[in-house]
Amino acid sequence: MDATFLKGLRMLQALALSDRPRGVTELGRELGVTKSNAHRLLKTLVHSGFAQNNADAGKYSATLKVWELGSHVLSRVDVKNVSGALLQVLADKTGESVHLSLLSEGSVVYIDKIDSVQPVRAYSQIGKGAPAYCVATGKALLAHQSPEMIASLCERLEANTSRTITNAAELQRELARVRQLGYAVNRGEWREGVCGVAAPIRDVSHNVIAAVGISGPESRMKPAFMREQAPVVIETAELISRALGYSGEAAPRRKIA
Repeated sequence: MDATFLKGLRMLQALALSDRPRGVTELGRELGVTKSNAHRLLKTLVHSGFAQNNADAGKYSATLKVWELGSHVLSRVDVKNVSGALLQVLADKTGESVHLSLLSEGSVVYIDKIDSVQPVRAYSQIGKGAPAYCVATGKALLAHQSPEMIASLCERLEANTSRTITNAAELQRELARVRQLGYAVNRGEWREGVCGVAAPIRDVSHNVIAAVGISGPESRMKPAFMREQAPVVIETAELISRALGYSGEAAPRRKIA
């Protein structure tokens, strides 16, 4: 295994995930490398076009070349290609923001979204996400992962709001309920006052590969509203699943308290 290459990838990841330019010392400390090694890695990334040196501040940031590569990969994700029109229908029916999410190492990543037309709405960015156990699309995905993966995640639960589930047994019960009901809810567990409903998307092999959901402020996403919209969200997930070749049984449409 090429250690230098791996360090370069970690440096690129640190720049790509940062919301501001970063200094050499700061990046070296984060990656656990010396300042001279960090500087050498950054020079290589600049030379290859993946990073830029903001000379005035002496700091570095990722370039759009990173996004170009990601866009090419994303364009081959079938679930995004077949979901577009269905996401818009869901947004029109519910009036709330819609997210299409994938699971990545215990977190969800938003690969597509439609913002609500409401002046007050849930905020998110494509390419970013949240801890899976804190949001509705994440729970919809987690509920169908292996027991080993879920058990591992349960060892590192952290509170983000007063409502975040941080007890392993409670999360296990929550995920069991998701499997039973066919959909998941977020009751302000990632961001205070932001709630959501989501359902899993399956592929031709019946594997859960993505999730679709709606989210909005708690002032509109009352329990009764979420119960009403859950069948609409489930239907959207099923239509996307059918478009991907899924031919199994439809999900249950029970209500949640």
